[in-house]
Amino acid sequence: MKTIIILGCIMTVIIMLGWLGLQIKPEPFSSYPNPSADLKINPLPDGLPAPVERFYCLMYGDTVPVVESAVISGRGSMRVKGITFPARFRFTHIAGQDYRHYIEATIFGQPLMKVNEHFLDGKSRLELPFGVSEGSKVDQGANLALWAEAIWMPSVWITDPQARWETIDEHTALLIVPFGNAEEHFTVSFDPQTGLLRSIESMRYKEPDSTDKTLWLNEVVEWTDLNGSMTPVITSVTWFDEGTPWAVFTVEDVVTNVDVQTYIREKGK
Repeated sequence: MKTIIILGCIMTVIIMLGWLGLQIKPEPFSSYPNPSADLKINPLPDGLPAPVERFYCLMYGDTVPVVESAVISGRGSMRVKGITFPARFRFTHIAGQDYRHYIEATIFGQPLMKVNEHFLDGKSRLELPFGVSEGSKVDQGANLALWAEAIWMPSVWITDPQARWETIDEHTALLIVPFGNAEEHFTVSFDPQTGLLRSIESMRYKEPDSTDKTLWLNEVVEWTDLNGSMTPVITSVTWFDEGTPWAVFTVEDVVTNVDVQTYIREKGK
């Protein structure tokens, strides 16, 4: 009995320490070394669906910036094997073409798991501590992420000729983007009161061996002014069959139109 009590106490201490470690946020990544470059400005195009036009007028007025690259950094949380870890992330984009994700899931503020993922030249590779994912279904999901993450530089959806909009109703529109020789579709919802983008939905393969697609929901939790520009600073990502967000991203820095040609093909921070 004494041995059982001692083991129970040890397990309780371990659980408490684990819980405590999950309450500590990591330090943010250091700032990207290059500041944002000047942006070219294009006029707001004609013929946009009504909620889309309202959104861009709120964001930019009658002109829109042309974003060619971006480095998005911040912290948040991610659920792995049923456990939600604090995390920090850096997403690097060549708009409409390539991206690189680097994420650290942490405990006591220190990296426990590192995620290196890239989508380059139309091919994705996801490196996790417990394996590597590649293949056509991973590519499909990565292509959706490429375009969904333009939420942090939304002018891309109207300045990049690869993307186009179609009307659904007064608060919803269809965003159509390329995927190889085919196309993918996002249902984009806008808040009836504020006019700001509220959610982006698409059908995505969840695993490399999935036979069917699952609804993939990206939601904006909070918009606020960041570096002089309205930005979705808190977003969540949910697989419909899980019901709750598996990741929440809080953006702390966005740098645009910087040279990332080499950086995007590296690993780590």
